[in-house]
Amino acid sequence: MFENLIKNLENLNGKEISVPILSDSEGYYDRECPDEECKYLFKVKSDDWENIVDDGAVYCPLCGIKSTKSHFATTSQLEFARKQAGAYISGIIHNSLVEGAKDFNRRQNRNDFISLSMKVTGQKRSTAILPVPAKDVFERKVICEKCNCNYAVVGSAFFCPFCGHNSVENTFDNSIATTEASIKYIPTIRDFLSKMNKDESEMTCRSIIEKSLCDCVTALQRYCEVSYRRHPSAIEKVPFNAFQKIDTGSKLWKDLLGQSYQDWLKSDEFTRFGVLFQRRHLLQHAEGFVDQLYLDKTKDHKYALGQRVIVKEADVLELSGYVKTIVNEIKKRI
Repeated sequence: MFENLIKNLENLNGKEISVPILSDSEGYYDRECPDEECKYLFKVKSDDWENIVDDGAVYCPLCGIKSTKSHFATTSQLEFARKQAGAYISGIIHNSLVEGAKDFNRRQNRNDFISLSMKVTGQKRSTAILPVPAKDVFERKVICEKCNCNYAVVGSAFFCPFCGHNSVENTFDNSIATTEASIKYIPTIRDFLSKMNKDESEMTCRSIIEKSLCDCVTALQRYCEVSYRRHPSAIEKVPFNAFQKIDTGSKLWKDLLGQSYQDWLKSDEFTRFGVLFQRRHLLQHAEGFVDQLYLDKTKDHKYALGQRVIVKEADVLELSGYVKTIVNEIKKRI
């Protein structure tokens, strides 16, 4: 009676059920970092993923963890695949029971004193496996400068998922974009938090603004350190945090490239660049309180000794603009 069911169950034993994954409208697969603390979502060009990526070496663009290809399926893809596989197995079993019941009923002799019949509720089910759909297109596309593979991200990304290359250019762009986005949303943050607690709102916004000013200097320092070392004529021993100091960093570039910050910024811009750079130094090392060194270096008459510097959103965007100009000039020469 249930020969067909038993046969189908035997066929399912050990069988791999393949659930295809669709790429998005631009040909990118959805991927997800396997690290539980990261779970970063990104996309990779389907052709590159299938033809170039090493099965044993894929990297998360955000945290850089290395794992095998199969570990980068997204949580939603795995859940969808499980449901499809479950529906497929359930359909096979249900359809086998339906056929078994029909076969049993066909064999009954209705003229017998006692006749039996079997009924399985529900029509036969489809056992077609639907492909996993793709998420919406990611706007930010990246081509690795080392292996030329294509991937797409949202927000920050530091490593190529195909070769693991850490691009100093991408890192800088991410840092500055994050900084500028933080400043952009200050009014929204302030408005939202002020509805709950005005004091906490102002303290939070001030902290974000001051940190953003510091982040501009950190982004420039990181870019300059890596780019300088890559130059074949660079000196071997660069002073610690050399590019956090305008005079030291400027001299290093002048000796290497023949030009430096003073050549790439207008006179008034270079003056403001120095002032904002030193205000960052105060925030980082003196909790923002003006010391004599700041007054001597900047000739900033707006403040007296012991006062605390005030940083506005416009100051951060101004410094960000100077930093981007300097980096663009360095890129032209390296």
